[in-house]
Amino acid sequence: MTIIPHNKPMPPKELQILTSLHPRMKLSTTEKQNYENLHKGFLGELKFYDLLCNHPSTNQITLFDLLLESNNTEFQIDSLIINQNTIFSLEIKNFEGDFYLEGDKWYVVGSGKEIRSPLLQLQRTEYLFKQILQKLHVNMTIKPYIIFINDDFTLYQAPIALPAIFPTQVKRFINKLNANSRKLTAHHTKLAKKLISMHLEESAHSRLPSYEYHQLQKGITCRTCSEFLSPINKIKLKCQGCGYEEAVDYGVMRSVAEFNLLFPNKKITTSQIHEWCVVISSKRRIREILLRHMTLIRNGRYSYYVFKKI
Repeated sequence: MTIIPHNKPMPPKELQILTSLHPRMKLSTTEKQNYENLHKGFLGELKFYDLLCNHPSTNQITLFDLLLESNNTEFQIDSLIINQNTIFSLEIKNFEGDFYLEGDKWYVVGSGKEIRSPLLQLQRTEYLFKQILQKLHVNMTIKPYIIFINDDFTLYQAPIALPAIFPTQVKRFINKLNANSRKLTAHHTKLAKKLISMHLEESAHSRLPSYEYHQLQKGITCRTCSEFLSPINKIKLKCQGCGYEEAVDYGVMRSVAEFNLLFPNKKITTSQIHEWCVVISSKRRIREILLRHMTLIRNGRYSYYVFKKI
């Protein structure tokens, strides 16, 4: 059973903004590292989601990417699986390479570099999530696990009791979940919807670079490789980097969404989007595309567009 929204992984807003900024401005080394880490983590969630889709169950509710708060402390749950009497709180890690444990410390094989223990993060999340369930008067068992999703990950000296699912165990873990699942009730759906309602849209701790409109390179970026597209005729755009092609309407509307993400307080106007896309020479063409796909709010020379309500 799925509950919309949060029924599948969605890139966090911080990652969406960094993805849009990356081809348009020079990111610092730290900003680029943050972008790459967020992107890799999201790919890990998608891989886990695909595995769940290949082994579906109608007797559990699966949620992704819940950013919650308990006692003024934010925490994120990558995936929640709600069964009849148990909630599985899953931390999905897309670690790659060889690691080893010494006591409660985690190290990289070869360099010996110590990394932040994902177990501490799992325990913190479990503690804060329990507080929320107590306030909601929900008496269900929480089972937290770290899911290591990358096939190229190895952890040496791991104790048997470590609450971790390794790459070779993930499919068996999902099958076991499905085999032990029982019919859910309205109470489970109510809980899932309540948790979704508590989701925070933005983290107070996001690490975004400062940027202004005039700093950013204008154009329509390629959805495949993030290079910039050029028109090859009146109806198609093409990436000179990877050869990807798409319809002009689609490229312009992607750029409108990107503009709105980066500058949510700016009005979407024909002139503004014409300047933002840059490669569409005809302002009339931009106006036609906006009229087709958006709602025009008429206000004389100050008219603007808004996204259509679904």
